[in-house]
Amino acid sequence: MERGISRESFINLLRQLVEIESPYFHEDGVMKFVNKWMAERDIPAEIHTFYEPKETKFNGKNVVGIMDSGKPGPVIYLGGHLDTVSVCNGWTKPPFEGVVEGDYMYGVGTLDMKAGCAAIMLALEKFAKEKYKTGKFKGKLIYHLVSDEEGPYGLGTVYIINDKIHNIAEEADFAIIAEPSSGFTKVQHPCVCLGARGGYNYTVKVHGKSAHAATPELGINAMVDAAAIVSELEKIPLKQDDKLGSSTPCVIRMNGGGAACSVPDYAEVEIFHHTVRGETQDTIRERVNKAIEAANVRSKVEVTFRQSPAEGFDGGFDAYCIDEDNPILHKLEETIESVCHKPANRAYFQSIGDFNHIGGKLQIPTVLLGADGDNFHSSDERVELGSAVEVADIISEFVSDVLSD
Repeated sequence: MERGISRESFINLLRQLVEIESPYFHEDGVMKFVNKWMAERDIPAEIHTFYEPKETKFNGKNVVGIMDSGKPGPVIYLGGHLDTVSVCNGWTKPPFEGVVEGDYMYGVGTLDMKAGCAAIMLALEKFAKEKYKTGKFKGKLIYHLVSDEEGPYGLGTVYIINDKIHNIAEEADFAIIAEPSSGFTKVQHPCVCLGARGGYNYTVKVHGKSAHAATPELGINAMVDAAAIVSELEKIPLKQDDKLGSSTPCVIRMNGGGAACSVPDYAEVEIFHHTVRGETQDTIRERVNKAIEAANVRSKVEVTFRQSPAEGFDGGFDAYCIDEDNPILHKLEETIESVCHKPANRAYFQSIGDFNHIGGKLQIPTVLLGADGDNFHSSDERVELGSAVEVADIISEFVSDVLSD
């Protein structure tokens, strides 16, 4: 078997992906390109379509495929998202040209995570040529490149699960999500993340009583009570996890009032709570109720969680960790050392993504393995090309070895 994916082929493919603008909810163009690219290389793939009718009215597309040997063996899942965030202010490089300077390519989504998708695509091309067409493998290789990971609900993966595409919940033995593990964690490449924190978005709604601002004692100031609740929340100890670290509640929005010369009778505080293992909607609600009681407010208070519009999902992301003694993980780490000539660094990711649904909700042993780089979700986003090409080689060699007949 020929070893190595060429740097030139990687740069060419990644640049083509970056040139296609694909902010979440607007991924049709990139999905069409990827599906055609795979068809031209005889990689089994098709477009999976879905529709979310309640909140977003989103007609979404994913590129999905499977190479099935028809023989018993491991089932490996490869996943990534082709959508990006929108262009922000402050760019000094062209955001959609894939400019290369030194060992970096600049562009929206270069790091998060079109480089990871390019790595998967090139690994699939190699596997299709050397294994699938010859029938010299066992088990199955499943791959999904999805939409709307950056959006509010991660609908691409949600509908992969709900529509039972390739039945990954029952089939997959091990999953690699090619998110930029090193770029996210700032742990030196090669880095493999063995789990991630989860999270829930909720709103504290505070109902006070209006009065003239000259006689505030006659009213109940919802803004003041909301601030008191937040202050008490800050005092409650955070849950600790020996792998994932601490949970982290963060106030992301606070508003209310606005009437001229009046006591505000309503306020809202929106909080995103990054969770560790063992935290649920119920434990978060208990924590908020404790803060409300300690604040001793006069306002009426209700707590509502953001709900997913999709059946079977509660709007949250499940924290998870995989077994560090997983034998397929050990095989992956052996491949990493073979390709990179140094052992893999282990880490745990601190935020959320599709991997929470795969590794948390479905409880498939799931790792993040991707490139190094900087400025994801920011201006002048860039990926370190050397690390990205190595990720392509790692995935290629890993699936070839694990699925060899």
